[in-house]
Amino acid sequence: MDIQLKRGLLDVCVLAAIKNEDSYGYKIIKDMKPYIELSESTLYTILKRLETADMLTVRSAEHGGRLRKYYHITNAGLKRIDDFKEEWKEIMSIYQFVTKEDHHE
Repeated sequence: MDIQLKRGLLDVCVLAAIKNEDSYGYKIIKDMKPYIELSESTLYTILKRLETADMLTVRSAEHGGRLRKYYHITNAGLKRIDDFKEEWKEIMSIYQFVTKEDHHE
């Protein structure tokens, strides 16, 4: 798969994982696992990129005597998910065109 396309898909997947509630790294990986395998190093690279793009915010809170970073989706992140859904319709249309059977008469 094209690396840029995969990067964009993973970004949207991470945003979707925190869409309904704030979450932290390990839980994001666990929530995504049934759908896609993601390493911690890849996840944290994505989270940093999304934070830089103002699609999520980060806060630290104590949990079990340790600080844990929680990620919260922003309006820009929600908009990216909505944009992705629209883009996906176009991608599916292209896919249907490319994979349609030839009809010879």
